[in-house]
Amino acid sequence: MARAIALAACGEGAVEPNPMVGCVLVQRGEIVGEGFHERFGGPHAEIVALQQAGARAAGATAYVTLEPCCHHGKTPPCTQALIEAGVSRVVAAVSDPFPQVAGRGIAHLEAAGVTCDIGVRREEALWLMAPYRKLLATGRPWLIAKWAMTLDGKLATSSGDSHWISNEASRSVVHQLRGRVDAILVGSGTARADNPLLTARPADYADVRRIATRVVFDSSASLPLDSRLAKTARDVPVLIASSQDAPEDACHRLAEAGAEVWRCPDASHTARLSALLEELGRRKMTNVLVEGGSRLLGTLLDMGTVDEVHVFIAPKIAGGEAAMSPIGGAGVQRMRDALRLREIAIEELAGDIYIHGRLTTA
Repeated sequence: MARAIALAACGEGAVEPNPMVGCVLVQRGEIVGEGFHERFGGPHAEIVALQQAGARAAGATAYVTLEPCCHHGKTPPCTQALIEAGVSRVVAAVSDPFPQVAGRGIAHLEAAGVTCDIGVRREEALWLMAPYRKLLATGRPWLIAKWAMTLDGKLATSSGDSHWISNEASRSVVHQLRGRVDAILVGSGTARADNPLLTARPADYADVRRIATRVVFDSSASLPLDSRLAKTARDVPVLIASSQDAPEDACHRLAEAGAEVWRCPDASHTARLSALLEELGRRKMTNVLVEGGSRLLGTLLDMGTVDEVHVFIAPKIAGGEAAMSPIGGAGVQRMRDALRLREIAIEELAGDIYIHGRLTTA
């Protein structure tokens, strides 16, 4: 099962909104076939493993990270393929919360005489599939907050200059993150001040699994037409999340430039953000990277919607009382209520310190 979980992780960024799944077929203590779900719409892990095993699948045990599917989706049911191949036992790490499966896969296998066990390395599998499970359970994407800051916790100098806080090695990691998410979200202030492109670069980067939609939370639809986001909207998707009261001419100009303008009727900043997350979930966006600014990150953290954090700390001191810190919002009143990262990883990237972990156990 450990091998199956490692294989499943290879599909990250390529299979969403499907879950990452790995499968290992074992015959008399020997691995005879293995595979993982490589891309959305492609063969499931069990099918890849069965094809590799061929006739040796008969009588084998299948170790799979997720309960095999039993319904016709983009591919035929894996339960039937396992039965027809003569697999005698299926060991699944977790059941599938997808409504059309949810225990029916195991029931189908057992009805055909296949011995089934579930729960092996359950916590590891749940951890791996957390974004998939959150989207199913809440209808909202998994939110990944990212920022770079100086050693004294500044996003920029007091004049607003922020290029560059982090080094090239850190920025390379950011491009890898961008290359596996469905959307990259920024506030209107960040879009105007930094004029970012928000793409994974270079375009042929090996870890770029998908092209993320650039989302600007921009109540007044104020993104300048000469910004890099607007000028590239016909090449890489741009979604402007505006309020219902945004000027009609501003929305029209951005739409003419190739951006999609989505209007939210809610009045408050928090209510509009909540509605935006619901909309991204309806679009089956599984992972969303939030790159600032301070108010946007602070509000999302206050809302309790951030699941994962990636922070790049440069060995630089900017100083300045007016220099902005990464997180705005209300924050907490007592230190004991401060949000805590779990499963923390700390790396050095050519002098920068890279810290990442999760704020949720989902």
